[in-house]
Amino acid sequence: MSYTAPIKDMLFNIKHLADIEQISQLPGMEDAGFDTAQAVLEEAAKFCEGVLAPLNWEGDKNPSTWKDGVVTAAPGFKDAFKQYTEAGWQGLQHPVNFGGQGLPKTIGSAVGEMQNSANLSFALCPLLTDGAIEALLTAGSDELNAIYLEKLVSGQWTGTMNLTEPQAGSDLAAVRTKAEPQSDGSYKIAGTKIFITWGEHDMAENIIHLVLARVNGAPEGVKGISLFVVPKFMVNKDGSLGARNDVQCVSIEHKMGIKASPTAVLQFGDHGGAMGYLVGQENRGLEYMFIMMNAARYGVGVQGIAIADRAYQKAVEFAKDRVQSRPVDGSLLAAGPIIHHPDVKRMLMTMRAYTEGCRALSSVAAAAYDAAHHCTDADVRKQNESFYEFMVPLIKGYSTEMSLEVTSLGVQVHGGMGFIEETGCAQYYRDAKILTIYEGTTAIQANDLVGRKTARDGGQTAKALATQIEMTEAALTVSGTADALVVAKRLAAARLAFIDVVNFVAGNTKAHPNDVFAGSVPYLMLAGNLMAGWQMARALLVAQDEISRGQDMAFMQAKIVTTRFYADHLLTKAPGLRDSIVDGGACVTALALESF
Repeated sequence: MSYTAPIKDMLFNIKHLADIEQISQLPGMEDAGFDTAQAVLEEAAKFCEGVLAPLNWEGDKNPSTWKDGVVTAAPGFKDAFKQYTEAGWQGLQHPVNFGGQGLPKTIGSAVGEMQNSANLSFALCPLLTDGAIEALLTAGSDELNAIYLEKLVSGQWTGTMNLTEPQAGSDLAAVRTKAEPQSDGSYKIAGTKIFITWGEHDMAENIIHLVLARVNGAPEGVKGISLFVVPKFMVNKDGSLGARNDVQCVSIEHKMGIKASPTAVLQFGDHGGAMGYLVGQENRGLEYMFIMMNAARYGVGVQGIAIADRAYQKAVEFAKDRVQSRPVDGSLLAAGPIIHHPDVKRMLMTMRAYTEGCRALSSVAAAAYDAAHHCTDADVRKQNESFYEFMVPLIKGYSTEMSLEVTSLGVQVHGGMGFIEETGCAQYYRDAKILTIYEGTTAIQANDLVGRKTARDGGQTAKALATQIEMTEAALTVSGTADALVVAKRLAAARLAFIDVVNFVAGNTKAHPNDVFAGSVPYLMLAGNLMAGWQMARALLVAQDEISRGQDMAFMQAKIVTTRFYADHLLTKAPGLRDSIVDGGACVTALALESF
């Protein structure tokens, strides 16, 4: 079950939509131009295609195992992780002063997509380490960072995120894990954490757990939560590893998908208390954890794009090989490959358009992140941060929801063979489901979009984006080609639907919260659809210009066709969603509870 990294499409986005050359003008990014991006992506493709992808199916059949507290990774994973860290992939986006390569997120996110396409279960381990690094860079003391960051950046140690407890899923106000201050400034941590991705394994010599806990006497609710570093093995002053900390893996979950990624139940403090070290200040743990969660939420959105692309590649391969029935237009005299059938093409084009649209959106958002963190102009930084923050719930929510549709279509293209595990496409479908759940369900992303990203500023950020989209519509109209004019028409209709919803959300969240939140997920889907479609429209303009100069004609023509399909088949959903949200909120909650 081979995988081919979509380097050409990634580089198209990085060059033309994310504008990597502009990013390379930012302080600290001087070596990160297009040539660097191309070289890094080509090397990443070799590793992902040659090392990670062959382990994906094997890891699904023979996943990680637990015995007597010890977790053994799936066959081949430990050696692959050794190759991964030795090549420096863990430190790709992280600061040079901690041993990283300091490359922009615009490049790093494309590499992340490849890793997740090749092997989603494997790629979760570095994703969680990335989140731990981000949290420590934001809030860790110099002393903590000196001990932990370099070895996390190198991949010598891995990181985890410990939020969820048996009684506290998405409601972190219910966290009960306790932290008791000690005279030496450390804390004793006691409690149970569940759903801890790569919470125990044998691939690295130490695991650094970032744990939410409540200090004795802290306020109730989320205002009383603190964040702690709790290492699996204690670290001596010289940096060597000491005694095993009081952290035990008491079991791992048996799951529908991502089977090779061990999901651990961790028990802290069963034998006197696990030693932990405060990150930042007491009672600000949720604030710091959101740094990790935002990084992880973007990363999970990229996972959605990644698994969608893998499913698309598999479906195309099958459709070209599977002979079944004569084409309805009589273009073949006998039965031919099913890719000749219009409905199969419709499914493949849906898969392709969703994937390319979300990939383009993630690339542009990554560029905004880079500008927000490296630009010297405070106003430009603020504008880009606002753009990126608005996009995170869309990338996480829309990209993962679309991955379910795409992987389901992948099974459908295979017909009955898709329902047979040995075919391989069912794994992508099973793996994709978790993406809409972990790191905040789609509903939680939608709540964020409604509350923090729309109602809080009266819809101003959303409307500013709509103004930018309108400028793209104008450029399409000026272009005047038949495809550009249709895309402009579809984009305008979707934008107007979006504005209606933004006004509805901004005007009713306080007065009629049930009506607004009943349509929160449809709002997220409308917004994600529009933003991805906007990037595809920008891509069409670039492709037309490239064709006029005789550049890569086949690729550019395919981009135009895919954009036209996106406009006609996906953007057209936006007005209907608008009606459901604005007009249909009340009926969602109208049925009496006893009638359910």
